Amino acid sequence: MDDPLNTLISIEGTAKRAPPIFTQKTECQDCYKCIRECPVKAIQVKEGDASILPELCILCGHCVDACPRGAKQVRDDIPRAAALLQGPHETWVSLAPSFLTEFPGVRPGQLIAALRLLGFARVSETAIGAELVSHHVAERLARGGDALLISSACPTAVEYLRKYAAPHAVFLTELLSPLLAHARLLRQNATGPIALVFIGPCIAKKIEADQHPELVDVALTFEDLHRWLAHRGIRPASLEEGPDDAFSPRRSRDGALYPVEGGMIRSIQGQRAGLEAQFLSVSGIARFAEALAGLDATTEGRLFLELLACPGGCVNGPKSHARVSTVCKHLALARYARAALPVTERAPIEETYSPSALSRRLVTEEKLREVLRLVGKEGPEDELNCGGCGYESCRDFALAYLDGKAERTMCVAHLRALAQKKADVLLRKLPSALALLDRDLRVVECNPHFNQLFAGPKEADGANLEGRNLGDLTPFTELFENFLRSGEETLEKDLRFQGRILHTLLFQIEKHDLFGALFEDITRPATQREQIIRRSRQVIQQNLKTVQEIASLIGENAADSEIILSSIVDSFQDGERAGGDHG
Repeated sequence: MDDPLNTLISIEGTAKRAPPIFTQKTECQDCYKCIRECPVKAIQVKEGDASILPELCILCGHCVDACPRGAKQVRDDIPRAAALLQGPHETWVSLAPSFLTEFPGVRPGQLIAALRLLGFARVSETAIGAELVSHHVAERLARGGDALLISSACPTAVEYLRKYAAPHAVFLTELLSPLLAHARLLRQNATGPIALVFIGPCIAKKIEADQHPELVDVALTFEDLHRWLAHRGIRPASLEEGPDDAFSPRRSRDGALYPVEGGMIRSIQGQRAGLEAQFLSVSGIARFAEALAGLDATTEGRLFLELLACPGGCVNGPKSHARVSTVCKHLALARYARAALPVTERAPIEETYSPSALSRRLVTEEKLREVLRLVGKEGPEDELNCGGCGYESCRDFALAYLDGKAERTMCVAHLRALAQKKADVLLRKLPSALALLDRDLRVVECNPHFNQLFAGPKEADGANLEGRNLGDLTPFTELFENFLRSGEETLEKDLRFQGRILHTLLFQIEKHDLFGALFEDITRPATQREQIIRRSRQVIQQNLKTVQEIASLIGENAADSEIILSSIVDSFQDGERAGGDHG
């Protein structure tokens, strides 16, 4: 039997690589939850599908967690990692320090043994790269001269600063991230060419691998690793660790603290005592803008700012599945760090970042008002700011519309008002008497023909039968109650009422709760009947789309709506039935 991973490998070789996070369009359901959760609104809605814009995305993974249908997906890089294992060079693993909290109850040697069973030659801790970063940051702070330094350790935070806070991106430390520093160190110290795979809780590490293929070949998430181990039937907790199941070249120490908020700061302070600088840590993208407001090169004193995209740190990354508290994770990592030996070796890791801010076009107030008017917002009092479109305010939605990221149909309030207007027009134009009734046979909505038919000609102009019980208006109560209880989709009957014969069509809208009733007086002259047929056909052709929208809103599909209207026309054409009494 073919190994499914090997099948995926062959496909990967020929297919264009997807972005780290992408949309499976067939699963998108117009719920806009991804827009609501995306902190930078890097989503474009086109023809109802919400797609991620890679050039705007900061790879936080919020949309992946939020999507109820699984339409937002993370690129599967297991096939590429498996292909490396079949290649000519040894493949090593750079393992994120949060492995301790991701695999509770599993000893490091057991996890290394599991990775070696998968085919990896050696396993090293990414935290070693973190220690290098901490050392160089400490040395730079000791030299003085920098009023503000911002950590470049979190790739999502770096992407945020580059794309959405360019004035602050210039304060990023000119250092590689811990992963890239670690990758460079391993390659420099290896005796020959190696392939390198990162494994951790972070989706954004995939973009680091894509941007630096000379350092990192593939980045996998912990979710990927769990899936791969399960596929191979490997249970780390059940493995016996041997003498070769140890980290290479050594264990990390204070670099193991990086995955928790403030961990990088503790690591830096542990590298060099007496640093004359203030240290602050901010975790959670939602807090970035507020934390950065007002900070610049004139900030009083010297400040090092640690930014982490995930609240609480990387231990709560988007692909971390350990269900224990952040405090417990912090304590576990602190115990692990204390148990390691002091670190002495260092290596240069400097590399300059080049911030590239997104260009923003200026939008006039008049342009915004034009868009707002398109969705029925004539003035500020009409701006509900309900968030149904995924944006926090109507004006944010208008800006997204002007950027080509949003569509008019995303405004739920506008759609509801539009649907109601169309429904009202359809009800008025329909040549039959129509009413929607609830489970108590009370009229929820009806058209003027219904009023005229059941209120009488003298009262028709001023009559409004909405809210009235059909039992007070007609003798058909028992028939309608039986239909409602039966749950049948439709029922047709010819009923006698005040000397007339009414061809009646009942149809379920919300089974047992809401149904519709169409009545047509088929005792009218044939010429009128032909006119009704002609007008009904015109209604069907001109209002089919409207009917579909209304039917969708009330729970029926569009095909049922067309069948119902068509059946009315067909019933009028059967003129011979007018003389019979089938009530």
